[in-house]
Amino acid sequence: MHIEFRHLRTIKAIHDTGGLQRAADMLHITQSALSHQIKGLEDQAGVELFVRRSKPLKLSAAGQRMLRLAERILPEIDALEAEFEALEEGSAGRMHIAMECHACYDWLFPVLEQFRRAWPDVDIDIRPGAAFDALTALRREDVDLVVTSDPEEDETSQYAPLFDYSPVCIAAAGHPFAGKPYVTAADFEGETLLTYPVDRTRLDIYKLLLQPAGVEPAAVRQVELTPMILMLVASGRGVAVLPDWVMVNQRNRSDFVTRPLTETGMTRRMYAASRRADAGKPYMAHFIRLARTEAVKLQRG
Repeated sequence: MHIEFRHLRTIKAIHDTGGLQRAADMLHITQSALSHQIKGLEDQAGVELFVRRSKPLKLSAAGQRMLRLAERILPEIDALEAEFEALEEGSAGRMHIAMECHACYDWLFPVLEQFRRAWPDVDIDIRPGAAFDALTALRREDVDLVVTSDPEEDETSQYAPLFDYSPVCIAAAGHPFAGKPYVTAADFEGETLLTYPVDRTRLDIYKLLLQPAGVEPAAVRQVELTPMILMLVASGRGVAVLPDWVMVNQRNRSDFVTRPLTETGMTRRMYAASRRADAGKPYMAHFIRLARTEAVKLQRG
C-alpha cells in the first residue's frame, strides 16, 4: 500500500468538513478529483475508509486508523516545511561562534542576549574548543562566525570590521612602569607576564611587541578570568597587556596604572569572519550591527 501525504491531508479534510465538496474546496481541488483519489486509496487498502450514505460523511474504522496517522504525522510535516521556509527567508538558522579573543567574552554576552531576543529561531552556541583553529573550523562549517584580529583572506571567507582597540600594559600603582610614559619590549625582561590561557601566537603582546624584538619575560602565568588578572596585577604579582576597552570601567581605580605599548601606541582591529555564502543572511548582518554597537558602549564605558 502506497500512502502519500496528500492522502493523509484528504482524510483529515473530509473528517474536519464532513463532506466531499467542502473538503475539495479546502484542498483546492475538484470534487471529482477528490472522489477519484479516495477510490484509488480504498482500492489499495482493500477496505472502505468511509461509511457511505452517512451525513455528515463519517470515517470507517479503517479510516479512523488513517486519521490518527494523519494527526500524528501532518503537524510534523507542517513544522518541517515552516522551518525550511524560515531558513530560506533567513529568519532561522545557526550561529555557532568561535572566539580568538579571550577578553571578548565580556563583550560578546550582551550582544548574544540582544540577538537571542531578536532572532529566537536561530540556534546560538559558543564553541570554545574551536578557538585554537577557528578559521579552519569556519571553512569546515563547524562554526558560522569567528571573532578574530588576524584575518586570513581566502575565497570562502568574508571579514566585517567590528571595532578598533589598543593593547595597553597594566601594572600595579607602585610598579616601576608607573613612572614611565610608555613601555617597550625591553621593559618586560625580568617581569612576570599574566596572560589568558591561550597560545602565545594569539596574544597581542607577543605578536606585536615581544616576538619581533626577541624578548622573553622572566615568567608567564596564565589566568582564566579578567578580574583575576586585574587582582593579581594590583597585588604586584605581575604585569599584563589587555585591550583598552577592558580597562574603561576600571579607570577610577588607584591600585594600578595603564601605559601604552611603545611611544606611539599600537592599534588593532577586530573582525567578524563568516562564510561568504552566509554573509548576506539577515540575522548575520544584524549580529554584526549589534556587535559594533555594543563595542562602542564598552569603549565609552
